Order: sequence, then C-alpha cells, then structure tokens
Amino acid sequence: MKIDNEFTVGVPIDRAWEALTDLEGIAPCMPGAQLTGVDGDVYSGKVKVKVGPVISQYTGTARLVEKDDTAHRARISAKGKDSRGAGNASARIDAVLRAEGGTTVVTVATDLNITGKIAQFGSGMIKEVSVKLLDQFVENLEARLHEPAAPEPEGVPEPVAEPEPVREAVPTTAPAAPVTVPAQAAPVPAETAPAPRRPVEEAEPLDLMGLAGGSVYKRLAPVAVAAVVAALIVYYVVRR
Repeated sequence: MKIDNEFTVGVPIDRAWEALTDLEGIAPCMPGAQLTGVDGDVYSGKVKVKVGPVISQYTGTARLVEKDDTAHRARISAKGKDSRGAGNASARIDAVLRAEGGTTVVTVATDLNITGKIAQFGSGMIKEVSVKLLDQFVENLEARLHEPAAPEPEGVPEPVAEPEPVREAVPTTAPAAPVTVPAQAAPVPAETAPAPRRPVEEAEPLDLMGLAGGSVYKRLAPVAVAAVVAALIVYYVVRR
C-alpha cells in the first residue's frame, strides 16, 4: 500500500530539519506516542490507543537506513505490532524537505505492508486515519517550534578576594617568634555532571473514537497498528 503525505511547517528548512531529526524532541508531538528506548540507530516506541473504555498498546521500532543532511532527505525502515497479536505492519519511509520561502514543505512517501486482521480493512480507511493523525502532529509540532526560548542561566558570580590576615605586632625587646600560617586546602574541582537526558513523558492514549467519529470507530480499532507505522513512526525522521 502506498501512502503519500505532505505538510508545511512555518520555519526555515534548517530549523525544520533540526527539529524533525530530534526524535526525543518530536515524539511528544504525535498523539499517543512515547519513545521507550534507543539502541544505536534503532529507536523503540509505543502507542496507546483508546476505543471507548478499552485501551490497547502497540509497539514499534524505526531504524535509519539513509540520511543526507545536505539534501535534507532520509529513508527509514519501520515495523510495529499490537500486544494481542491482531496484526503486524512494516513500512519503508522516504522523507524529503524543501524550502519554500521562509517555510519548509515536508513530503513523506510510505510503502506499507500489513498482515493479520488489519489487512481486511481498505486502504482508504487507513489513509484517512493517517491524515487525521498527521494533522494533529503538525499542529503540535508548530506549537513546539514557536515556543519562546528558555532564558539562559545566570552567570556564576566572580569569587570575592578575602583580605589578608592581620598579624599582631611583636615587641622589639622580645625575640620574634615564628608565625605559622596554616596551609589552605587546595580547592577541590567540581565534578562535571553529565548533561541530563530529557524526561520522557507518559503519553495520553490516542482516542480513536474521537478521531474517527460516528459508528466507524469500532472498525478502526484493528487498524491502529497500521496507522502507528504509517502515521507515527513514519514521521519520526530518526537522528544519529
């Protein structure tokens, strides 16, 4: 199944490429998605899907196959499955960015293969869910890109020099006694703490009922894993 999508973000191409290749940064932008692990170039994630009162969980991985920082092009191999064995999906994703004035157009071409129960659903339904997920992703991404920059930490104050100790005058009639100045301990250099890793927030479940609307949401539940691969992991242009 071929799925082609295109969206625009209101920032220059270098800023958009930086953001879209920061997997940890953009993972919270996709509804229901959460990054769970990194092993080299392989990124693992999970998605919680809510259908009425029932919450299901899907897991997937994405691996960087090609990445061209000059041409702003990447190819990703992704796969996912649901925890109850209702179906599996795999995808090859090609993402290309191009500048358009002060904005960036992102084109994503997905070659999707699905097996199991989800294979009985038509491509039209899967594409419809993917488009709606993408719309939410782009809205969240735009909000993140236009967040005001965090204030820089204040500089460390300069150390204040301590005055020299005052020595008492020794009478001239008495021999001068040697004055012992206690040696000051050498300052212990502060250990350089490693840069803290950004905390991973627990994602809210993706509400398929609200996303699909009407009476079709029950039929959309088994499609969730395909939508995850086609519209979640697909848009994670993974970084090295």
